[in-house]
Amino acid sequence: MEQYGVLIVDDSSFMRRCIGKLIEKDARFFIVGIARNGIDALEKIKRLKPHVVTMDIEMPDMDGIEAINHIMNTCPVPIVVVSKHTYEGADAAEKALNLGAVDFFLKSEVIGEDIPLESEKDFLKRLKIAAEGRSENSIAGETKIERYIESPKKNNTANKSQVNLIIIGCSTGGPSALQSILPRFPEEFNIPIVVIQHMPPGFTKPLAERFNSLCNIRVKEIENEEAIEGGTIYICPSGFQTLIEKKGDKLSFKVTDKETIETSYRPSINETLLSVAPLYKERLLTTILTGMGNDGLIGCELVRKHNGSIIVEAEESCIVYGMPKVVFEAGLADSQVPLSKIYEEIISYL
Repeated sequence: MEQYGVLIVDDSSFMRRCIGKLIEKDARFFIVGIARNGIDALEKIKRLKPHVVTMDIEMPDMDGIEAINHIMNTCPVPIVVVSKHTYEGADAAEKALNLGAVDFFLKSEVIGEDIPLESEKDFLKRLKIAAEGRSENSIAGETKIERYIESPKKNNTANKSQVNLIIIGCSTGGPSALQSILPRFPEEFNIPIVVIQHMPPGFTKPLAERFNSLCNIRVKEIENEEAIEGGTIYICPSGFQTLIEKKGDKLSFKVTDKETIETSYRPSINETLLSVAPLYKERLLTTILTGMGNDGLIGCELVRKHNGSIIVEAEESCIVYGMPKVVFEAGLADSQVPLSKIYEEIISYL
């Protein structure tokens, strides 16, 4: 059984003990150390090389937000935020995820006398996903090797009359990647865009609201049974799966808490693509951005089977080169380009 080292970062000794006791319930984890603030965390990440870090937000000297920014720029490692911030104060959580944190938990959801066993199991399961998703080129203490590969276009035969839907899937580092793409679509852009961003429950609505204030076209969180319209960027709600259904000659979203395949992600890129690919076929353009793990691989296999087009982000710009890597190495991508060229690459397919 593979084991994963965890660094616990929190200024409260009581909270460090509580988080430590929770982590020690799973034999797959061992605690490599504790840190009392962001400065302490930076030094210990470089020295102890943990597989994953739990990070508080409010700490003295250097808070969690500043620490995440420094860590992801100097010694990247998966970070799971465990904070007392409420959903109403989701700005800090969004900043943490935007800077590259993998996941976000409220302390009240995982620590306490009346916490359901299922909540503890969910936390440990997602902590394991974070630890396993550490990129081979993003290990603390190692230098990221930059490279740029562009695969030959296999299927770039689409034109504006053929591409009827754009899917964008992302995870770790996704919010900041989206910020470099979504505001560039012009006001007259009339193809619907569906964004599948891995986020904790409750945080996709604030994400949609923020992008709605930044973008030239409408951005909103998807609602169940909502009809798909052009000129809109749709954000899949966290905590659920988002599918697309055809009823008669109308296409609409189905938001459900049930899965059709085994997956740890809500929303799952695979779930959405599996429902979309048979409907849109060669009229579907899929883009896979930065993220850990392999969500999107199964869906992209079906996209390819139905002659849809696939773009993946290049390693050099990914915070975690996981999801794009598996799609590219499976030979499914039509092109692989750095984040700075993703928007132009999408437009080139239209």
